[in-house]
Amino acid sequence: MQAEHALTHGPTTAHLNTKRAYVLKMYPRFSETFIVSEILAREAAGEELIIFSLRPSTDTRFHPELARVKAPVIHVERPSSARSFWQTWQENMQDPRIAAGLRAHLGDIAELSHDDAVQAAAVARLALDHEVTHLHAHFASVATTVARAASALTGIAYSFTTHAKDIFHESVELDDLSRKVADADHVIAISDYNHSYLRRTLGPELSERIVVVRNGLELDRFPYRPEIAERPSGAAQAIPSLLAVGRLVEKKGFAHLLTALARLRDSGLPCHLDLVGTGPLEDELRELIVTSHLTELVDMHGALTQSEVREMFVSHDLLVAPFVVGADGNADGLPTVLLEGMATGIPCIAGTVTAVPEVIINDETGWLVEGDAPDQIAATIAEVVHRLQKNPASVREITDAARRLVCREHDSRSQARELADLVTGAIATETPAAHVLGQAASNTGHPAPNSGEATPNADRELEHVS
Repeated sequence: MQAEHALTHGPTTAHLNTKRAYVLKMYPRFSETFIVSEILAREAAGEELIIFSLRPSTDTRFHPELARVKAPVIHVERPSSARSFWQTWQENMQDPRIAAGLRAHLGDIAELSHDDAVQAAAVARLALDHEVTHLHAHFASVATTVARAASALTGIAYSFTTHAKDIFHESVELDDLSRKVADADHVIAISDYNHSYLRRTLGPELSERIVVVRNGLELDRFPYRPEIAERPSGAAQAIPSLLAVGRLVEKKGFAHLLTALARLRDSGLPCHLDLVGTGPLEDELRELIVTSHLTELVDMHGALTQSEVREMFVSHDLLVAPFVVGADGNADGLPTVLLEGMATGIPCIAGTVTAVPEVIINDETGWLVEGDAPDQIAATIAEVVHRLQKNPASVREITDAARRLVCREHDSRSQARELADLVTGAIATETPAAHVLGQAASNTGHPAPNSGEATPNADRELEHVS
């Protein structure tokens, strides 16, 4: 159903007093270090930010970088009962700033879940209270649903960043995603692969709103350590040390890595693996370690902070990340830990899915494998270990190139400038009218990401920054 009238965002002159709001499903979140890096970079560039968190954090550990975030965090309440829902709704209807919008979009708002509807109105009021000039969400799911509705109620432009599960997973509703893209001032794709995927999936007209802004790292926190590649591997009877980091879920490919580790042992090249992370497959992976007789070769560490992982980069020979596409279509977009490892100087082996070949250019900035092929994983580990032992200078050339690539394309300072420029354009120009707020009626389905569709950027000229 088309809304009775559409709210548009009138031309406004951008100025230094603009305030931008992040709409996030949960903040802080231990696994979403890329969001914290982005916020810190934007604050360092002089932007004034505020964070609206739609869910309370359930994490028990936090990265120390959180303490540096200046933006106030407002936790948006959800109704705890039908009575509180109607009380909150009546309060919203009595607010003249959003009452007209609520009446105009009542049918569309009613199609949202009760949590999304009430939180959208709450975010709308909070954005007006704090004189917010732009709303930005991460992930094209609940946070963008709320940001889009709040935008329609207030006329404040919104944008969102797409990542992986929010566009690749089989549960994604294409009608819903299309409406979100159509109503946004702009949409961020974190890689060329994601941009191409969205263009194929949504069509060229909508893709005009989608721009590539790559996730960034605070490079000062990840100084280059070239001695990692130059350290003799396997010296003094020590066995090669491997590191794997990530949530214990199918798309990380850790089960295939454990199988590869058993095959390396059987071939006469035992390697020790430190596996960092938690997740639903923990018990299954522990059982695989036991049944594969790997208990002496694998240590599981649970969740560690970025600084703790950074120290492990320095003490290990290889970072192995055998990413795969899950049975549900889910795949990693471009994991931050891979960029961190490349920046620090540890040789990296990674599965060739989605955007990974944009940073791991085989035998130039790292090594690519099919993440579900244990024999290939084992053979590649053996090859790199051999080179570390016999020709470490050749590995150093690859880690040098990896560092240059990350410095050129994933510096959070550059990311902050690109995001600020996009938002300034949103404030200064008229943006699209809000369309229907209702969610898609059915799941239309779309193809899972195909690892063969990403094109490695093999001819980049990279500037080395140590």
